[in-house]
Amino acid sequence: MLKTSCINSLIMKKLSLCGHGDKILIADGNYPLDAESGEAEKVYLGVSSGVPTVTQVLEALCGVANFEKAEIMMPDDGTEPEIFGEFREILGTEELGALGRYEFYEECNKPKVRLAISTGEKRVYANILLTVGVV
Repeated sequence: MLKTSCINSLIMKKLSLCGHGDKILIADGNYPLDAESGEAEKVYLGVSSGVPTVTQVLEALCGVANFEKAEIMMPDDGTEPEIFGEFREILGTEELGALGRYEFYEECNKPKVRLAISTGEKRVYANILLTVGVV
């Protein structure tokens, strides 16, 4: 039995195949995962509205992998959703790369995105694209 922060077999398998520079998308329940995540392995975790949250998945992944960069989808009006502060706290960084909606979609469709995880998150703009770092 695994004794780690993430026990999902599909996620753990795909993470084990990731190398430095590969990317992982954690998306809210509104994100068009099938259309906007290219050839990435897709994992649909949403069980019900709000479960699990993007931050719960992020915390689990931070327990098994190192991330050197995080990018978020910035609202068109420039306001910053509250969840961005939660991302910073979990990642232990002040820096989040801000991308416009279509720029974010473009990044998520690139071959370097190896894993795309859909959650039950209800908050909007609760999407984060993580770049795998070195150990």
